Amino acid sequence: MSSEPLVLIDLEERTDGLGEPGTVATITVNNARRANSLNSALMRAFADAVTRLAADPSLRCAVVTGAGERSFMAGADLHELTSLDPEKARAFLTLVHGMSRVLRALPVPVIGRINGACFGAGMEVAAACDMRVAAASAVFGMPEVRLGLPSVVEAALFPQLIGWGRTRQLVYTGETITAKVAAEWGFVETVVPATQLDAAVEAMVVPIVASGPRAIRLQKELVRDWEQLGVGDAIQAGIRSIARAYESDEPRRMLRPLIERLKNREK
Repeated sequence: MSSEPLVLIDLEERTDGLGEPGTVATITVNNARRANSLNSALMRAFADAVTRLAADPSLRCAVVTGAGERSFMAGADLHELTSLDPEKARAFLTLVHGMSRVLRALPVPVIGRINGACFGAGMEVAAACDMRVAAASAVFGMPEVRLGLPSVVEAALFPQLIGWGRTRQLVYTGETITAKVAAEWGFVETVVPATQLDAAVEAMVVPIVASGPRAIRLQKELVRDWEQLGVGDAIQAGIRSIARAYESDEPRRMLRPLIERLKNREK
């Protein structure tokens, strides 16, 4: 049995929008030998690792990916699925939900770096990311019905991303779609050749890190609110968020250079 960690965390120091140190975390599911399939031990390790990251005030952004080049996450571990009974199934799916829940609760934006096969529970984890960048060779699907199971937990996020009809197509047919189709449907923001995947992820990371760290955290919290609120309540939540932003000096500090540049142009 391999002694390698089931989840790898790499922290890279960056300078944030205030010129202060921050970090970008890369979270890697490390089960390449089994196409990064998700078993109970791995899912617990993932949730624990991301929960620890959430407590880091220096965190500015996170990237989630799978080890190797073949797979992002190929779904739940089939060997474990065959051993489930109703009670164990409930516990197992609670762990699947836990992986997505901690990503959605992370106070900074999360980018899914989809480097290969993205099936079932893996596609649900991808849906829990704030944005997704995929290699052109990546493939997506929800094959559960072909295994005698419904698609559940974070599959409930799909209608917001791709609409009800396409959600039904995915979960009723179990068919696989390409990265190009996933982008056309709105599941993926960017599709690039595999050799350009890291550069495309970096192109998303850079402007996030260059923004105000408190503003980014407030924005993620507000987007989560928008998912659940009606328009009127969402607008009021935004007004409250702006007021909270001015509880710190971040807006003034970040506006000052812009004001100086405008003054210089007027001279």
